[in-house]
Amino acid sequence: MNYETFDHEADIGIRGFGGNIGEAFENAARAMYSVMVRIEAIKPLEQKEINLSAPDEELLLVEWLNALLSLSDIERMVFSRFEVRIEGTSLTARAWGERLDRIRHEPNVEVKGATYHMLKVGKSGDRYVAQCVVDV
Repeated sequence: MNYETFDHEADIGIRGFGGNIGEAFENAARAMYSVMVRIEAIKPLEQKEINLSAPDEELLLVEWLNALLSLSDIERMVFSRFEVRIEGTSLTARAWGERLDRIRHEPNVEVKGATYHMLKVGKSGDRYVAQCVVDV
């Protein structure tokens, strides 16, 4: 599996893995949406673009996840497929998803935001890891 979640007090930790930092960010987003809905039910019907930057890769992860949450809230969408390109501390991404269908997507937990708690982005062994705790 390219992502996982872990319990953390009243919140939930998410962790994405990848062959590069972009893939780890993609899988961290999958982990976040897997907490929120039945991610395998999301059809990649609409594409949204996200461009942002931050002072470092760790803050970039928090900005990325929070940008997705804002987009979900504003557009009433959920996402299941991501393509992330990172150059330095700038991120260019595409996210595919669809409008939230409460019956098919089976909403579970509302994620309010990505936090700085347990924030880590870097290489671990032969793969990259992007993790943080999300506020639920």
